[in-house]
Amino acid sequence: MATNTTPEDEIDDSSAPLIEHLAELRTRIIWSLLAFIVAMVLCYTVWNPIYNFLTRPICHALDTRGQECGLILLKLQEGFFVAIRISFLGGFALSFPLIAYQMWRFVAPGLYRNEKQAFLPFLVASPVMFFLGAAFAYYVILPMAYDFFLGFQQGPLALPDEAGAEAAANNPMAAIVFQGSVDEYLALTTKFILAFGLSFQLPVLLTLMGKAGLVSAEGLGSVRKYAVVAILLLAAVATPPDVISQVVLFTVVYGLYEISIQLVRRIERKREAELRAQGLWVEDGED
Repeated sequence: MATNTTPEDEIDDSSAPLIEHLAELRTRIIWSLLAFIVAMVLCYTVWNPIYNFLTRPICHALDTRGQECGLILLKLQEGFFVAIRISFLGGFALSFPLIAYQMWRFVAPGLYRNEKQAFLPFLVASPVMFFLGAAFAYYVILPMAYDFFLGFQQGPLALPDEAGAEAAANNPMAAIVFQGSVDEYLALTTKFILAFGLSFQLPVLLTLMGKAGLVSAEGLGSVRKYAVVAILLLAAVATPPDVISQVVLFTVVYGLYEISIQLVRRIERKREAELRAQGLWVEDGED
């Protein structure tokens, strides 16, 4: 019996033994590692400008208090490891599009053409949402967090010059002044940026799962109270013990969760409309 197949239902002619798939995976991993190493080396050559960019939030917060912006090296080798940390982070961000492309090249031959068309937008949306989350952390969260932390300083050295001189003359006190370690500051800053960048992946992940039929809008809505607890735990772990940043992270991630529910519901409505048009839709309760 002859059967008619459409291009959308055809899978790419790439059936291969397991050893060939493993060889293909090895090739993709090698290209990804090479892209990461090249990007890391490039970032190492310009780690100073990247460092200056990452320290702008703390410098701005100190400048508003009339304090000089400066971080210290606690260990002799700390400066080198700071450059490596910056190169590692910058190399990953710079090479991520190429790494994602290699992942796509590996899984694409095993997808139907209509599945490729459905999956490709998510591949593009993932880095976009990550950089949106990272930008939100850098331009909104970090200034608020560092302003909060620096508010615990006291004494003449923690005040602008004129106010500090007056305070020193009238009421001497033990000063509490920020003298931060470069390594600790970068660790905290990158933690913030990565936490928000990964949190912004939530709509992409849940929408993709909804597209695959693994989750439903009704199911996501029914576990909303558990999602609230999970997001609260995420906010407590991903951010320092700062109530402001924790509340902001919780609010943003929970908002993304609600947006994800609406996106999944939209996918379900579109799928239902297509099945109804084909006469394949079956109402609940029908045999």
